[in-house]
Amino acid sequence: MAAKYAMIMSEIKEQVANGTLGPGSKLPSVRMLSDRFSCSKNTVMQAYSELEREHLIYAVPKSGYYVVNEYRSPHDEHANKKVDFLSAGPDQKAMPCIEFQHCINQAIDLYKEELFNYSDRQGFYSLRLQLIKYLQNLQVFTDPERLFIVSGAQQALHMLVSMPFPNGKRNILMEQPTYFGFIEAALLQKATAFGIELTTEGLDLDLLAYMFRNNDIKFFYTVPRFHNPLGHSYTNEAKKRIVQLAQKYDVYIVEDDYLGDLDPNPKHAPMFSYDPSGRVIYIKSFSKVMLPGLRLATAVLPKLMLHTFLRYKFSADFNSSALSQGALDIYLKSGMFQGHVKRIRKVYQRKMKLLQEACDLHLPSGTFISRPSSGFYLTVFLPEHVKAGRMVDLLLREHVHADDAVRMFLPEYRRENMLRLSISQVNEEQIGSGVEQIARCIAFLQGKRDLFHSRPSSLL
Repeated sequence: MAAKYAMIMSEIKEQVANGTLGPGSKLPSVRMLSDRFSCSKNTVMQAYSELEREHLIYAVPKSGYYVVNEYRSPHDEHANKKVDFLSAGPDQKAMPCIEFQHCINQAIDLYKEELFNYSDRQGFYSLRLQLIKYLQNLQVFTDPERLFIVSGAQQALHMLVSMPFPNGKRNILMEQPTYFGFIEAALLQKATAFGIELTTEGLDLDLLAYMFRNNDIKFFYTVPRFHNPLGHSYTNEAKKRIVQLAQKYDVYIVEDDYLGDLDPNPKHAPMFSYDPSGRVIYIKSFSKVMLPGLRLATAVLPKLMLHTFLRYKFSADFNSSALSQGALDIYLKSGMFQGHVKRIRKVYQRKMKLLQEACDLHLPSGTFISRPSSGFYLTVFLPEHVKAGRMVDLLLREHVHADDAVRMFLPEYRRENMLRLSISQVNEEQIGSGVEQIARCIAFLQGKRDLFHSRPSSLL
């Protein structure tokens, strides 16, 4: 027979699921449930504590317990059908919410006055010292004076687009395709932006030299590890050569190393390591490997740019969330971050391996994929005349969510046959069936329905 506290939890979950208790509804008092279930008040408190831990309810001192939000049953038919190759946040099962909650509480106790007042515009100094140690594991060696805490990598990228650079140049060069958030920053600020094609084999370095030499490039934006959307990673030799070209033609490099923690090869070095004096601006986000809601990233800049970057930071938001900074400081000091990274590295490597195996097994001839060793993203290159936009629409009808990579190109470079798959939030057991649906949709658009005995009903 189920324990009384489990019975109480089950009933409350059912009432929230069927709408009897809506968001914000007050729950019965401890005494009332104690009488109703013929149990002790401690048993009711245990049930309420478990529901709080599951983030379904919350307590208001001297008032009672309330429903946090709508509860979705694990047996919800639509939720179970959805195959999520679209979401690009961290695996929700791997997010360290409980660990970080403790760090927030400790930060408030330890840094009260500092966290709830105006803080250093460059970032909480104690956190900067911790980040210096953390970055050494990624082969980025610098000092706290060159390191800034920013409100997510997006803020740093937005500011760098508009900032004047020491080389006095005006234009931007970016890989094609690339992270759409950077494209948006460039387009909205009306920056003159050039593209250079990146393939699964890498860049044409002769073309890169030509672009550096002839197009007044102030900086080259690159995602050298686990590229978004291709999943491509440069070899050390290629990274070293790109830095040499930047030195030769007086071009800065903005290195977005957002998933560097997931690299299984400790010998892979960031571009920053080939010119730590200041040619490479290094940006590292915590959004993908940890908690996106923190809105924290770090940027390492050359000394020549510190004053200008500080002015732009002040103009943007004065300083990034002090509470988030204090909590991250404690999280890094405690060693919990290193343990978290060790766990998630295995999670994403396993998922990426499963996705590539499923693609090899199910995708038809004429379809090709990129082959990253880890990271979040894999690109499917569709057969001729199969449009990714049409694929996304058809897949959605089958509860498979994927992304058309067309938005990851500058308008003049766009390609319409690339489908981006993210493994970060898809359930492992759904990867195979999701890829099967992708294969069926490709066949349908090629007019080859007869190749499949089990066809998507909504496509017929």
